[in-house]
This record gives sequence, structure tokens and C-alpha cells, in this order.
Amino acid sequence: MKIYGRNSVAEAVKSGKTIDRLVVEKDLKDAGANRIIADAKSRGIKIFFREKEYLDREVTGKHQGFIAEITDFGYCELDDILAYAKEKGQPPFIVLLDGVEDPHNLGSVLRVCECAGVHGVVIPRHRSVSVNETVIKVSSGAAAHIRVAKVTNINEAIETLKKQGVWVYCADMDGESIYDAKLDGAAAFVIGGEGAGVKRLTKSVCDKTVSLPVRGKVNSLNASVACGIVVYEKLRQDLMLCKD
Repeated sequence: MKIYGRNSVAEAVKSGKTIDRLVVEKDLKDAGANRIIADAKSRGIKIFFREKEYLDREVTGKHQGFIAEITDFGYCELDDILAYAKEKGQPPFIVLLDGVEDPHNLGSVLRVCECAGVHGVVIPRHRSVSVNETVIKVSSGAAAHIRVAKVTNINEAIETLKKQGVWVYCADMDGESIYDAKLDGAAAFVIGGEGAGVKRLTKSVCDKTVSLPVRGKVNSLNASVACGIVVYEKLRQDLMLCKD
């Protein structure tokens, strides 16, 4: 898998991802480039300096002078996410995606979840985008730091979380306003895919449905935007409890 762009490559290097080959544009002299190169050298990563035209042929996006070839993305298990929360001494904070197929949406979701301190993101094995080069690029490096579990069945994952004492919220249009809902403690949020939203059966196995107020003529939000609002409202409530 090839990842490119300064943020994505810098975060991959910093996180200790297995980088088989790092290609850098010749004659980059700025401080940002020098930091990435120095960090890569300190970790023993093989660096190859090439002309800009070479990098242009390797990828179609904006590489900003850096392309890294890494092993395929390493997924984890749902139990690993729960164990990570326990290791941090925090109640689980998880996002489940029900059929998100746009890599730009998934990349944005990973970025906002990592920033908000979500312990992990769960995606289905089928009818969903996987973590690929575009996802990693859009995540601006967040994909290197957040745990992503691939499960065979989202509904079974929800039942597993409920048995572990995690309250599972479905984000949909016909629920209680998220600003009125009490979101403290162990919580997981199910975000639906583009167009179809959360599936009816999946919604039925959740503990509660929460919604975002919509006052315009369009009645739904982009999946990654909705995810950002939901997880930051949860984070806000957690921070308010800490102050109390």
C-alpha cells in the first residue's frame, strides 16, 4: 500500500508503522521535510531520493514530495478496542459505521475520532470501504493512531458491546435530540452510510436513538460531519462531568 502527503507519511513514520520504502523528492530543504527525513533515518527506514517527475508517476494525488510504501493496514479485533479502553482506565468510547462506502468519509471519520479520543472504530467486512490509500490520505495521519476493527456482523458487535455494559446509540433522524440525551459512561455510536443511513434491524438492536437538529431543507448530514458532531457532544459532556 502506498501512502503519500507530508502529514500521512510523517504520522506513519512516527507511529512505528512498517515502512518498506520511503521515496522523497530530491532537493527538499524546508524544515518540515527535514524533520520527516531525520525521523525516518533515526528509525532505520530506507529512503530513496528521486526527481519530482518520478513521484508524479507513482501516485495521482498531491504527494508533497513524500511517498511511503507500507504493509497493508493492520486491523484489530473488537476485544482489542475494549482492552485498550480498560488499559487507559476509561469507559469505552466507540464508533460503529453501518455501511460507509466513501473512502473520503471513512478517512474523515478516523480523523475526527482520533482527535476526540475515541478508543476505536468498527466497520463491517462487507458492503463497506476498507482502509486504503485514499482513507489514509484523507485522515491526515490519524489512521496510523486509531484502532479499526473489521467485523463480520455489525449487529453481533453491538450485542457484544451491550453485554460489556456499553450503551449503544443509533444516530438517526427520529430520535431524541443528542443535546438532551445523557451520554456519560461507556458509549458507542452507530453512524449510517451514505444515503441509506442506519439499517432498520441495526437500529432495532441499539439501546437508544439520538438525532441532530436539522433546520434547513436538507434532512440529513454527511456521515463524517454527523460523526463529528456526535462524538464531540459526548466529549463535551464528559469534560463537564470532570469539572463537576
